[in-house]
Amino acid sequence: MTKVLLSLHVLAAIVAVGPVTVAASMFPAVVRRGDAAGLRTLHRICRVYATVGVVVPVFGLATATSLGVLTDAWLLTSIGLTVAAAAVLGLAVLPGQATVLGGGTAARLSLATGVFNLLWATVVVLMIVRPGSTTGV
Repeated sequence: MTKVLLSLHVLAAIVAVGPVTVAASMFPAVVRRGDAAGLRTLHRICRVYATVGVVVPVFGLATATSLGVLTDAWLLTSIGLTVAAAAVLGLAVLPGQATVLGGGTAARLSLATGVFNLLWATVVVLMIVRPGSTTGV
């Protein structure tokens, strides 16, 4: 069952978090081009896949429980970074995009998007390296 949960976790991360990361990264460049239709599409992608992305930590926690690693430092750090990434997405990136779509400016949108992407990249590295694990990596 652990292999199934891990597979679902990784697939959900690729399918849900990947599109949000790419669409959010593209948004500032599309703002500079003035492509209103493109902006609406990218914002919709970010909103929809952010919602779908809720399954990633659900499968992740189920996998961690199955592996018995819920108290490992690397996992707790990953959970904290995931919460931080979700907060940046929900409190800065998506509202910043909505502000731009409403005709306003979002001066810090690129910064928030970069922080969001950096947090996710760090989580991915922690998931692969798993400091202190017994896998010999």
